Amino acid sequence: MNINKLFVMLALQKTKVNKKGKCPIRCRLTYKKEKREFSTGHFIEASYWDSKMQEAKPPCEDFEFINTQLSLIKTKINQAFLFLQVNNPDFDVNDLYNQYLGKSLRKDMGLIEVYDEYLKRIHKLIDKEIKLVTYNKYKESKVHLVDFIYWNMKTKDVKLNALKSNFVTDYEYFLKTEKNFQTGTIYKAIQRFRKVVRYAVGNDYLSKDPFMLYKSLRPKKELVYLTNKELRDLEEYDFAQSRLEQVRDMFVFCCYTGLAFKEMSNLRQQNIISGFDGNKWISMKREKTNKEISIPLLPNALKLLDKLSQTKESDINWLLPSISNQKFNSYLKEIAAVVGITKNLTHHLARKTFATTVLLYNDVPMEIVSELLGHSKMSITQEHYGKVVQKKVSEHMQNLTKRLSSKE
Repeated sequence: MNINKLFVMLALQKTKVNKKGKCPIRCRLTYKKEKREFSTGHFIEASYWDSKMQEAKPPCEDFEFINTQLSLIKTKINQAFLFLQVNNPDFDVNDLYNQYLGKSLRKDMGLIEVYDEYLKRIHKLIDKEIKLVTYNKYKESKVHLVDFIYWNMKTKDVKLNALKSNFVTDYEYFLKTEKNFQTGTIYKAIQRFRKVVRYAVGNDYLSKDPFMLYKSLRPKKELVYLTNKELRDLEEYDFAQSRLEQVRDMFVFCCYTGLAFKEMSNLRQQNIISGFDGNKWISMKREKTNKEISIPLLPNALKLLDKLSQTKESDINWLLPSISNQKFNSYLKEIAAVVGITKNLTHHLARKTFATTVLLYNDVPMEIVSELLGHSKMSITQEHYGKVVQKKVSEHMQNLTKRLSSKE
């Protein structure tokens, strides 16, 4: 049967002609009814190509060089074919092409080798689909994976076909015991590894997903935010130190706008617009998701914005004072101690307070909350703030029960 016979054909790509009027010579491999085509890197005018003989004619110095190079390509392909027949009988046309290039066969690729390939792929998506910080997180997770492989097997890489379900559970164990990571950090590292494995499966580098039997529980974080009383106490406190007062004002401003630290730092005059309703709005892109957000400025936020822009000493392009995230959160710890707030006060708490105390507890619908927060999906908002809605439903039902009972 000819089904396992290799066919090698050289042909011109006449649809592409360069400025010199020459066409590229391409090579097509056909094996097991599958094809793989690639460029030989050589060009020739169509009139000098003998398609039947698959060579350049008539004989001359330039054409002899081309024909010699094409003959070498065929020889290398046949050598690769013979090598695979002896060493890896169960190969396809893509394996043959990789062997010809001197690359590892897909089934022989290492996990870290594939991880590096995945990193190159997502690097091109920076500022298109992902942020640089996301790419760096994948690089960081790769370091953890390399450390685990060496800790577990005393080697720098492991073949993909050696991955079993216990590899994942052992990796999780390593992150817990050797790296001493918290549950959330472990979850993120495992999820990034899982995406690389899915990439390998999708590209036929790996036939069986080692995550098939693995069950990972997403860590549930307690939703922490300021209550109405805590927010009011914070707003009304008279600070002796101007630096603490300024950071307090910036924090409270974010409690009424939901801005993340990056958006707060990047806020410019051009981001303050007059909306369709005649009121002032913030219009800008959410740094994390690159999504356009439009946030109406509540009266409290407008007062603080006016106060902060007047006291600001730095570049006039920025509306709010300049401060690092680390220093901002450090000052918030002082503020919490002074005001008597026992919760761990961080900038992100302002965003959660905006979603809960300011919006949801004032009966703003979940879909509007999602839009104002700039979440990429409604499900993200529901996942984080669903319990708040349940609590509001419970309160409404209790009030309804009291009203109905009073009518009896």
